[in-house]
Formats: sequence, C-alpha cells, structure tokens
Amino acid sequence: MSHTIVTTTTTTTSTVADSGIIDMGYVRSFQAMLKIAQIVVLLIAFLCVHCAAWTDYSAYRYFEVVTVWFLITFLIFYIMYVFRLQKKIPCINWPLTEFLHYAIGTLLIFIASIVAAVNSRGYAGLVAGSVFGFFATVLLAMSIWMSYKITCGSQPTSAAV
Repeated sequence: MSHTIVTTTTTTTSTVADSGIIDMGYVRSFQAMLKIAQIVVLLIAFLCVHCAAWTDYSAYRYFEVVTVWFLITFLIFYIMYVFRLQKKIPCINWPLTEFLHYAIGTLLIFIASIVAAVNSRGYAGLVAGSVFGFFATVLLAMSIWMSYKITCGSQPTSAAV
C-alpha cells in the first residue's frame, strides 16, 4: 500500500493602509484617549499645587515631582505610539514596560495625593491638586487593567487535541 501525503501551505498577506507617519487608528482608540486624559489631569494637578500660595514648599515638592515625571513619561508613550516609534525598537517589550510604569505611577501618585490632601490646610489650590491627583490615580488604575489584559491576555490553558 502506498500512502500519499499532501502538504498545503497557505500564505496570506495583508496590507495596512499607511496613512503617513501618524497612526490615526491609535489616535482614535480608547487607549489614546485615556492617555490624553491622564496627561491633562496630571498637568492640572501639577498646576494647582504649583500655583497655590502656601508657606511650606517642601511638603508639596514630592507631589510636583511625581506628577511632572509621570506626565512627561505618559506623553512620551503617547508620542511613541502615535508615530509608531515602538516598532523601531523591537527589543523592548513595550506593553510590559507600559504596564510597569502605570503600576508604579498609580502607587506614587496615590501616595502623593494623600500627602497633599493631608497637608492642604484649607488652601483651595492644594485641595484641588490632591483631588485631581486622586482622579489621575483612577485613570491610571484603568490603564493598568487595560495594559494587564494586553500583557498577560487570554492565553490558552490547554493544548487542543
């Protein structure tokens, strides 16, 4: 008896319409809108604390440093994804890097917001800054969840038979 084995290889190519240097699909996505919201809220929180009149500057320096640091970091992430720069550096796991930044940022901004709220002493700008800090914490927690779904996503639990 002779057996014949036929192997069929199907190759599918798909082309993505390159609309220039800006990834318009990302700009319209929920992740991009969430990043923009985080950047705006962190900027407002920083400005509220920075422009408020108070006497003890050292108590709020931590809040200012943390909000500006993560504001710049998330702006860099946004620019990277809009201009597709992450594809030029494939040796870095960008979803994992972003997940870790969100996790650390959430914790540090939450701590900074608590410190700012406790030390506000009735200054409206400081209270507003801490409220925006708490709002930024919620937005960052949403990003952690979305980033976790992308990083750890649904992986098969058993082999198909």
